[in-house]
Amino acid sequence: MKGKRSRIQKEKEAGVSERGLCCCQVDSVVSIDERGQMVLPKELRDRAHIKAGDKLAVIRWEKEGSVCCIALVKAEQFNDMVKGSLGPIFKEIIK
Repeated sequence: MKGKRSRIQKEKEAGVSERGLCCCQVDSVVSIDERGQMVLPKELRDRAHIKAGDKLAVIRWEKEGSVCCIALVKAEQFNDMVKGSLGPIFKEIIK
């Protein structure tokens, strides 16, 4: 129907992938203080279930020798991703 968009079209326009993950969405802007520290906004910590003492893996991407992007991933999820990716490879190597 003319003028009607499907749910998938609406989600793609909102930045939601087929897996239900939203990518490249600016949630907030944070400042770095003179000690190199930053504060994640409470609303983001609550939505991400991040609490005091949680560990985050800091991942960087470089482009032409300079860091262009930095991402934070919960350490336990990062460990699971690495195990899922490298586990089968190492099993093959060890055989």
